[in-house]
Amino acid sequence: MILDVLGFGALNLDKLYRVDKIAEAGEETFVKGLTISPGGSAANTIVGLARLGVNTGYIGKIANDSEGKYILNDLRNEEVNVKGVDSKKKGRSGVCIGFVDDFGERSLYIDPGVNDNLAYKEINQDYVESSKFVHLTSFVGNIPFRAQKSLVKKFESEITMDPGELYARKGINEIKPILKKTFVFLPNENEIRILTNQNYEIGAKELIKLGISIIAVKLGHKGCYVTNGKEDYLIPPLKKKAKDSTGAGDAFCSGFIYGLLHGRDIYECGRLGNFIASCCIEKYGARTGLPTKRKFTELYSK
Repeated sequence: MILDVLGFGALNLDKLYRVDKIAEAGEETFVKGLTISPGGSAANTIVGLARLGVNTGYIGKIANDSEGKYILNDLRNEEVNVKGVDSKKKGRSGVCIGFVDDFGERSLYIDPGVNDNLAYKEINQDYVESSKFVHLTSFVGNIPFRAQKSLVKKFESEITMDPGELYARKGINEIKPILKKTFVFLPNENEIRILTNQNYEIGAKELIKLGISIIAVKLGHKGCYVTNGKEDYLIPPLKKKAKDSTGAGDAFCSGFIYGLLHGRDIYECGRLGNFIASCCIEKYGARTGLPTKRKFTELYSK
């Protein structure tokens, strides 16, 4: 089977608490509700693409526990190829505990579990070669990070990367081996500032020099900024009321990569990213609001 996009990132079960406010040190608040759903940044993006009819697969690791079974069954139900997902008898699956307030702002805590044991030798090389794009997102531990660096050295699939704050904090020198092989880099505004110590426009121009073809910076309520080094656009967001920003950046990646697969220019890819992100934030949880192909066709227009 030829895959369009293969995700490679942590697999977590998200436990999202709706709270009166996100407490700071020494403060108390209260819980208003709880949503439990499968998560992981790359996995959210892959599910977004699968719902749009894209042939997708995944490289990841879970444990043989209730959380792992939940995660795996959900990927199968979304028609994601799970040949690259390794299930271990020992250990625990990854969990993300999140808190979201009435304004849609959030705070996340990651318990990586067996995610951090995913080594390069466990990756099926034929599986990687079957994919046009490989979408990378962050892990907490160094073993899977090294596996990602080894993968980009060997394979010719187009690499898209959403670094997350975890990888941005590693610094540009640590992630440079991946960046030099990256076709599309998809950081948010804070991550590009951490990496370059510059604003998103200047920072993007610096990163383009590494050989990255396209940079799309997620700007939250300001939309997105996209550039290929020759042209650049600041694309405004859609005006939607945010219930929960969890997964919005992952949803943006779904829309942007979908545009690439369909030969759209960088401006239209940015618009698609903003649209899918706007659908995501209207619902609680990272995947609940992701549209199906039918819904996308009904709602999206140029």
